[in-house]
Amino acid sequence: MVRYIIRRLLLASLSLFAISVIVFALLKAAPGDPTSQIPLTVPAEVREQIRESLGFNDPVHIQYFKWAQQMIINEPIHLFQETTGVCFGDDVVNETTDEIDCVSDRDRIVSWSSRSPAMDTVYERIPQTLWVLGLGLIFGFLLAVPIGTLQAYKQYSIFDNVGTILTLLGYSVPVFVIGPILIWIFSVKLGWLPTFYTTTHDIIWTEWSTIWFQIKQLLMPVTVLTLFNAASFGRFTRGSVLENLNEAYVRTARAKGLGEGVVVGRHVLRNSLIPVITLLALQIPGIFGGAIITENIFRINGLGQLLLVSIRQADIPMVQSLVFIFAVLVVVFNILADVLYAVLDPRIRYD
Repeated sequence: MVRYIIRRLLLASLSLFAISVIVFALLKAAPGDPTSQIPLTVPAEVREQIRESLGFNDPVHIQYFKWAQQMIINEPIHLFQETTGVCFGDDVVNETTDEIDCVSDRDRIVSWSSRSPAMDTVYERIPQTLWVLGLGLIFGFLLAVPIGTLQAYKQYSIFDNVGTILTLLGYSVPVFVIGPILIWIFSVKLGWLPTFYTTTHDIIWTEWSTIWFQIKQLLMPVTVLTLFNAASFGRFTRGSVLENLNEAYVRTARAKGLGEGVVVGRHVLRNSLIPVITLLALQIPGIFGGAIITENIFRINGLGQLLLVSIRQADIPMVQSLVFIFAVLVVVFNILADVLYAVLDPRIRYD
């Protein structure tokens, strides 16, 4: 297993290198200029100085290696410094606050639109995305497993047929259709829930009013993602349970006199969840992509909306950073899915 993980990590490094080159080349070929958001009254020589300071006039390969160094080395070091307090530069006393600041000469990725470090904006948006995506994923999984299991156990019953229809609807109806329908019903007509998500809302865990407002504004986006995830996981759970119900070990367990609850709950469900958990690991990166639509509908200032805004503003460094982060998530969770499959199923051996 260790050799397999090391081999996969080496292959993942090559994959990420190829992805970074392709992403950089495609975005470099796209129209975009670091001075596109600057007022037209700014003189041409000032615009040229800005381009020069951001390295826009450097050769393409120099720009790529600078971006790769900033993304792979400088940004992780900066994040480590911020979270641990360990300084890899010089300690300087701030005369205003009398606190010790860490001064480093490592360049960071600068957003063309905000003129600030791009990854700082990403870190600010991550909690909003995790609130919605995390809850949608958890609730979808918890809802899908018992329903899919019961559907398989009562195959071709009314419950199974209704569940199959709802699963098909949840999986096939797009998010951009369900989202506006929920907004129209619960916000416009009934007025029960806020129309859009308030990112600036601060949760005070000792005050019920702030918690209740957070629950209300999370309800619709989380419901949309829960329905989609439940439909996806439920379909796989039903198929996996059906496959295991016909196995010889199930007939043996029943022949020994074990109750149906023990047979299904302890034996069938345990083996059936192996591909479902693997699918769960593979779904996580894809959900970040689905969040682009959900966040745009409910005005959630997460990573998905940040990507759309950056594309509209031709903010190439921000788009490069986000796309590369999504690629890293896909590669990492693919490796995690393979490892989980081997851990959960003793029959699987990679060495």
